[in-house]
Amino acid sequence: MAAAPTRLVHRIPVRLRHHWKPAALLCVGLAVLLVFFGDARISPWVTSASAEDSDTITENIQGTVDLYDSTTSHSIQLEYDEDDFDEMADSYVEDGSKEYIEADLTIDGTFVNSVGIRLKGNSTLRTLGSASGQQGGANRQQGGANGGAAAGGAGGGMGGGGMTSVQLSWEKPEELPWLIKIDEYVEGRAYQGERQIAVRPGSNAGLPLNEAVSLALVDESDQAAQRYSFSTVKTNNRPAATRLIVENPSKEYAENTVGTDGVLYKSLSTGSFTYQGDDPTEYETDFKQLTKEGSQDIQPVIDLIKWAEEATDKEFADELDEHVDVKSFARYVATQNLLLNFDDMSGPGKNYYLWYDLDTEKFSVLGWDYNLTFSGDAATGPDDAIGMGGGGGMRGGAAQGGDAAEPGGTQGAPEGMPSGMPSGMPQGGGAGMPGAQQGGQDGARQGGAGGGMSSGHKLKERFLELDAFDDVYHEAYQDLYEEFFGSGFALDALDGIVAKAKDAGADATGLDEAAKSLRTTITSRTESLAKDEVITG
Repeated sequence: MAAAPTRLVHRIPVRLRHHWKPAALLCVGLAVLLVFFGDARISPWVTSASAEDSDTITENIQGTVDLYDSTTSHSIQLEYDEDDFDEMADSYVEDGSKEYIEADLTIDGTFVNSVGIRLKGNSTLRTLGSASGQQGGANRQQGGANGGAAAGGAGGGMGGGGMTSVQLSWEKPEELPWLIKIDEYVEGRAYQGERQIAVRPGSNAGLPLNEAVSLALVDESDQAAQRYSFSTVKTNNRPAATRLIVENPSKEYAENTVGTDGVLYKSLSTGSFTYQGDDPTEYETDFKQLTKEGSQDIQPVIDLIKWAEEATDKEFADELDEHVDVKSFARYVATQNLLLNFDDMSGPGKNYYLWYDLDTEKFSVLGWDYNLTFSGDAATGPDDAIGMGGGGGMRGGAAQGGDAAEPGGTQGAPEGMPSGMPSGMPQGGGAGMPGAQQGGQDGARQGGAGGGMSSGHKLKERFLELDAFDDVYHEAYQDLYEEFFGSGFALDALDGIVAKAKDAGADATGLDEAAKSLRTTITSRTESLAKDEVITG
């Protein structure tokens, strides 16, 4: 005779049958929460007012010589698994991701095992090809130790104004732009107090002299500037190439340049300076907090953005000094104009940092990434927009608005320009770009390029548009012009940098050609501005 079927209630565990009331109450409570709060977002908040920073260095490798000592030669050797390199390259070509791979580093004779290295840059990488790139080269071919040749093959040389014109190739990893992360696989480790080292793109025949000169000028003016030096770079068994090594802004950079009593935020190329509410998670693609995580948060940045958007012109003029160090900001804005840097805080790359001083509760803007300086019209005045174009020593004349672009290229683009424009820039160009209407020639200062280009910055635009800030801006411009150009420091800095690059093993012929182009740009800029009424008073 078959056994009677088990009652459904007996299939429930005995313990649950004995304690069904608490379980039922829990289910009812969860249902209530889902009904009334199901669409609410949980956001992280920092309530502590502490100025402490929990991220500390536990192992500091001293090395044998200061990496940024320009009076001595430097060498960097990277050794990694070729299969790891191939996977990293394939990932970049497939979706534009820049993944770390493990490598052993020997720097000025000091061995550092298991560091992380990854590609660094946006527009500079476009010739390598990427599914997410706007004008990337051909996809990477398989085969060989380091994969096939990138689009356009290898090459070197300089564009106008000292810009790098290296055609990057997977077959020449010694010329690729790298970010070396000392603590990627060993937590708390640093080299000479630095956790990151940026290796700029270049070759023996093509070094970014414009960037080195710009860093020297910014440093001379007592503004926050990254340290730099020239070094040979060797990857596995590849030949060595002379490269520009630049300090990568980080917690340690903030401590060395602006102090410890503040918070450093990095503007991301994927973001914008736009108010999106008070939820900090909405700004994850806009800014990255680099210091004092856990004790401070991004709320001060959110407050600044909201105020800059909502303030009337009168409120902006009257209250800017309550939010921003105005004199420091005036010097920053003037510096970018003097250096013809169209890719600053208002450019498509959004290249800037925000420093929030906890004592004064004011922001300062810190510049970085000067690889596109001296790339516009040398006659650009203090109140004109900065745009990428010819003139002032650039090879290839300034583009005129409305000209048709050449097939497969951009009309009037400076020789040596990367094949892809900086991240965020449409292929049609924008104001100041070849193929677009030229702006800023009517005397009205423009904060950023227009014409549809993904650039501009509310803080800079409003500062330049309002007459209330003319005096502080023009005073800063006069002072910095004299420091940079009137004194002859820019040309002296160029000569010194060329000599150091040659000492580091750079190709003399290519270097002299680049220096000649940049010297022409600097001379033209000096002479043109000397006649401007802002300088003459």
